[in-house]
Amino acid sequence: MSEVKNRGEILFLYDLKDANPNGDPLDSNKPRIDEETSINIVTDVRLKRTIRDYLFEYKEQEIFVREKADKKGKIQDGKQRGQDFGKKKEEIMENVLEQCIDVRLFGATIPMDKDSVTFTGPVQFSMGRSLHKVELKYMKGTGAFASGEGKKNKTFREEYVLPYSLIGFYGIVNENAAKHTGLKEKDVTLLLDGMWNGTKNLISRSKIGQVPRLLMKINYKEKNYHIGDLLRGIKLVTSLNAEEAIRGIEDYHLDVTEIVGILNKNIDIIESIEFKVDERINFTFKEKTMEFIEIFKKFKMEEIKL
Repeated sequence: MSEVKNRGEILFLYDLKDANPNGDPLDSNKPRIDEETSINIVTDVRLKRTIRDYLFEYKEQEIFVREKADKKGKIQDGKQRGQDFGKKKEEIMENVLEQCIDVRLFGATIPMDKDSVTFTGPVQFSMGRSLHKVELKYMKGTGAFASGEGKKNKTFREEYVLPYSLIGFYGIVNENAAKHTGLKEKDVTLLLDGMWNGTKNLISRSKIGQVPRLLMKINYKEKNYHIGDLLRGIKLVTSLNAEEAIRGIEDYHLDVTEIVGILNKNIDIIESIEFKVDERINFTFKEKTMEFIEIFKKFKMEEIKL
């Protein structure tokens, strides 16, 4: 298996309807929203959890960060989890990196008897943010059970959802940190699989309806180089009077003129662009509606087979 040699940048867009992409447990589990801008926020931890769970449940990959009960039936702490992989420090470190794809990707801190070991993850994501302002909806309903023994009234449930949100994530694959965790190209392929299909298969009550829309990975020839902040090059354009009124992909298009211009300026150091796109999304380039592959035809494009 070949090791990761050069740097890569990742862009990922997905959307959802009438759901909660990432609740805040300290605020009634409401979707996270920037109060100043009305932009929906999703933590990088949420995305990594999605990827981890998919790789473990669907791809039979071992992951370090997961709930596991000890012999007494209680959830392990970090130290106990580390001891699943050996007794001595060096043995634990070697086995964790060899067996756990999430540590090779995202790193981890492993508590030991007297100290801890930290692996810096080669793959890091910024906070996810919606490409438009969102609206928060409060919903209330009745539960299935009585509010107490002998009582006639049922309990009430309440929840907060977003009618719609198109969320964008930006990430980097760092070839330097990859050397320390032994990250392989095969691991990165599984990462992309986990982003796309993990998002699609996160079928819980609060997440059902999530749909991956666009995944891009820009691969560079030059070491220690990336453009940065590429997500800002994709603009959501709507004819509605307010962005908060968006309810689906039919209400907008994505203008990629800016990002194409940025990539064109760096075309000599771009090795290739890997992509996966939902054909239902409308793209525009210089105010013209065009197919995604046609817009990026100057680049060496490789469709991600998932």
